[in-house]
Amino acid sequence: MSATRSPAAEYLWFLVWALSIGAAAALLGYAPTRRLGGEEALPAMVAGIVIGVIASAVGALPIALARRRGEPVSPMQGLAAMGVRAAAVVVLGLSVGLSGWFEGRSLLIWIALGYVAQLALDVWYAVRGF
Repeated sequence: MSATRSPAAEYLWFLVWALSIGAAAALLGYAPTRRLGGEEALPAMVAGIVIGVIASAVGALPIALARRRGEPVSPMQGLAAMGVRAAAVVVLGLSVGLSGWFEGRSLLIWIALGYVAQLALDVWYAVRGF
């Protein structure tokens, strides 16, 4: 935790970075997704990236709450954050995937890419508390 920022401010900066990474992934993936999957794959790309950002935001909550209490982040809280993030991806991915609103293969690929894109940021945020 930074001495100059409150835990809430750090979490907000984390969310800004998560949204930035999601936007960068969408910009980088737009042309290949459109070329390989067609126009119907683009909404699935956006949905997969949004699922990754939401899961990242929810997964960081155990760490943010520990920092708010003034505790050092323990390895168990890091594992809890990882589990919450994975559970959020599975629940959101299943509910969106089974809804039939998006093209299935593109959605699955972009859920995985969105998860991986946010992974380094999540690890960085968690490790700062150890």
